[in-house]
Amino acid sequence: MKIGVIGAGHVGASCIMAILGRGAAHEIVVIDSNEQRVNGVVTDMQYGTPLCPPVRLIAGGYGDLGGAELILVAVGINEKTGGAMDRNDPAGRLRLLDSNAAIIADIVPRIVAAAPSAIILIVTNPPEPLTELARHYAGHDKVMSSGTYLDTLRFRFYVARELGIHAGQVNAQVVGEHGNSRVLLWSSARVAGAAVLDLIPQENVEAFKAKVEAQVKNANITIIEGTGASQFGIGIACGRLIEAITRDEHAVFPLGSHLADYGTTLSVPTVLARRGIVRTLKPVMSDSERAALERSAETLRAAYAKLTRG
Repeated sequence: MKIGVIGAGHVGASCIMAILGRGAAHEIVVIDSNEQRVNGVVTDMQYGTPLCPPVRLIAGGYGDLGGAELILVAVGINEKTGGAMDRNDPAGRLRLLDSNAAIIADIVPRIVAAAPSAIILIVTNPPEPLTELARHYAGHDKVMSSGTYLDTLRFRFYVARELGIHAGQVNAQVVGEHGNSRVLLWSSARVAGAAVLDLIPQENVEAFKAKVEAQVKNANITIIEGTGASQFGIGIACGRLIEAITRDEHAVFPLGSHLADYGTTLSVPTVLARRGIVRTLKPVMSDSERAALERSAETLRAAYAKLTRG
């Protein structure tokens, strides 16, 4: 599969590395406004391609996207640059919306002009309102975001660490916003069919939940404080998504797409195949989780409405 990656910064480069390692594409066109950087990234990575499944790396422009089946958008400012590093700020990643929306408005028409039938995968934060915006400029529905996939992986990781098991054995989902209104679905979290919360002494359940939720919420800021950019986890996650698309897996991931029932883009379990989103699934939720998801949707609707009014 031929794909394009827009953005050769920390996140874009990490995504490319993961895609190469999984053999998830036979051709990758890398585009960045910084021509020197994109040439450097491609030149450096190409020396490792003899050890990977066959792939062609191209430092190109939008005109080189012809025939691409998927375009991954990983360009924009992050929390550090955008002033969204306050753990107590309820807006969180939504602080980045105005700045990154201008970038989406610029690049999506150029993507569609070159590759009109390509799936567009938004990784840039905040992904949900940016996916709504990209859908508007693309004029089609083959637009999705990495959504709460990374939140879900973090949820599984921290639950597993607390329980002393491998994270791959935890079946748990995060839905809604990839941000502060995210909803951790504790009611359906399972390990080998057993409810996660049943594995915790009853008197410790609330403290257990609070600890895990804080770790998931603050992960990005903790990473950025240490390294300047949150890149490797999302890179690995996107590599897996591209692999699932290339192999037509019909695998299920919590991804962001426009859901008519909520009137906005948010994340729910999503069946992913070569043609993109096949369908979305309604997760099992408690009444409180369902209400929290409605609040998350309202937060995202309000953010997008404010953006379009501005």
